[in-house]
Amino acid sequence: MTTTLITGATRGLGKETARQLVAAGHTVWIGARDADQGAAVAAEIGARSVQLDVRDDDSVTAAFAHIDANGGLDVLVNNAGIAMWGLNGPDALAVFDTNAVGIVRTTEAALPILRRSASPLVVNVGSALGSFTAVHDPDSAASTVQAAVYGASKSAVSMLTVQYARIAPEVRFVVLEPGYTATELGGVPNPHGRPVAVSAATVAAAASVGPEGPTGVFLEDGQPLGW
Repeated sequence: MTTTLITGATRGLGKETARQLVAAGHTVWIGARDADQGAAVAAEIGARSVQLDVRDDDSVTAAFAHIDANGGLDVLVNNAGIAMWGLNGPDALAVFDTNAVGIVRTTEAALPILRRSASPLVVNVGSALGSFTAVHDPDSAASTVQAAVYGASKSAVSMLTVQYARIAPEVRFVVLEPGYTATELGGVPNPHGRPVAVSAATVAAAASVGPEGPTGVFLEDGQPLGW
């Protein structure tokens, strides 16, 4: 069993991934911008909670210090993300700060702790909208969506995954397309897509793979996805 931190885990994909990992016997930290909301979710599903805003360096530093002092960490799931559709500077900065720079903040803070684990792993939640292969494939749903800034931020997530796999080869790094899912990404309820439990199962499975698992790969439902 592992100890896992999931960022942005108070609802949707993050919360359901946490629930499934707890049900499987893992120790899970709910990373939440709102400490009270995180504590409520943790109590609901039997997890632990820590205040963590991936856009705030001090918050990230404090969160990982707390986790380190309370048993350490084996797996980091970088799930926190936002979608803003405006093609303007402020929206682009906000999206990249959360989706890409946030991963740098959390990964850098986590690495000293993860290196003490017997099976350290970072799972980055990416998107087919950041895959050049998928966006150019007329048979892929990603080719029908206009999401310039969000897609570009997820391309950055993919490159961060590859580069970190080289920078820290003692830690495994994977990036996932969790699947088109009925969540509230962007603040708008989406009734389409598959149930969140189905997509969360793919994230939970990736987070549960032992030391024999792959690194530096882009996966969709357990299979390679073109970059």
